[in-house]
Amino acid sequence: MIREVKFESQERRIEQVLAALNANGIKDIEEANQICENAGVDPYQICEETQGICFENAKWAYVCGAAIAIKKGVKTAADAAEAIGIGLQSFCIPGSVADDRKVGIGHGNLAARLLREETECFAFLAGHESFAAAEGAIKIAEMANKVRQKPLRTILNGLGKDAAMIISRINGFTYVQTKFDYYTGELNVVQEIPYSDGPRAKVKCYGADDVREGVAILWKENVDVSITGNSTNPTRFQHPVAGTYKKERVLAGKAYFSVASGGGTGRTLHPDNMAAGPASYGMTDTLGRMHSDAQFAGSSSVPAHVEMMGFLGMGNNPMVGATVAVAVTIDMALNKK
Repeated sequence: MIREVKFESQERRIEQVLAALNANGIKDIEEANQICENAGVDPYQICEETQGICFENAKWAYVCGAAIAIKKGVKTAADAAEAIGIGLQSFCIPGSVADDRKVGIGHGNLAARLLREETECFAFLAGHESFAAAEGAIKIAEMANKVRQKPLRTILNGLGKDAAMIISRINGFTYVQTKFDYYTGELNVVQEIPYSDGPRAKVKCYGADDVREGVAILWKENVDVSITGNSTNPTRFQHPVAGTYKKERVLAGKAYFSVASGGGTGRTLHPDNMAAGPASYGMTDTLGRMHSDAQFAGSSSVPAHVEMMGFLGMGNNPMVGATVAVAVTIDMALNKK
């Protein structure tokens, strides 16, 4: 399919994009697109399907990342994800928050973890008002287990039981209603309601009353990788749950890879949000730095805010799903699965 290569802030990105492509034996973005087409892979469309409101720069970043993976002749989806990260990183605007944090590489590495067998359960640790978590979870549920021998379990864990039920019903997930016993510290399952009978039903959606119940839910599912959001409950739920769980996992000698999605220059909940200018990272950003193994830049859901941080016009949560989906598609195309 012939598409015009045109995307947001192209003049500020193109030099390092071409450098990354050239370093991997690819002349330009047009050739990258042709490489994908020849392999029967359409990263542009996969990206668009994952979050319909994503920007053009996100679509072309996945084209470039996928072409790099194909050119490398990757043998597994996890290896493809890491190579895709090289392409994503090349789209970071030099000197930006995203460039400084190496967010593109981080996205590739996170997706690779989800595609490796040692990872058992991935949690979107986000407020249920964010449909971006659902967008990411849907793509992971549809794609990740096509190449894994042991199925990856995916859950949503957020504040509010009614919100969890609504998100489950809209997206066809399985709603898990729990009740936490504050006297004994035990988490009890009241009921499970699947709202579909396909791959989406394998995504379990929990609603917690508070931080203690949220942590207990992560323990119940033995979560070893999670990503937080910066929605309306970052200081009340997401970051405190991730930080507390991280402490408990370390004390128990168990692995836990925590990703903080969101935050950036001038992020909210900071007394100096305006006055300090670039020095003001905001409270949500600070909390993320306290528990995370990798930190992304910009909103977990809003494309414009991620792009504003110098990365791509796509929410961080759906981006996780897109990276997994493109990596799996490459694996299946190259290895004829």
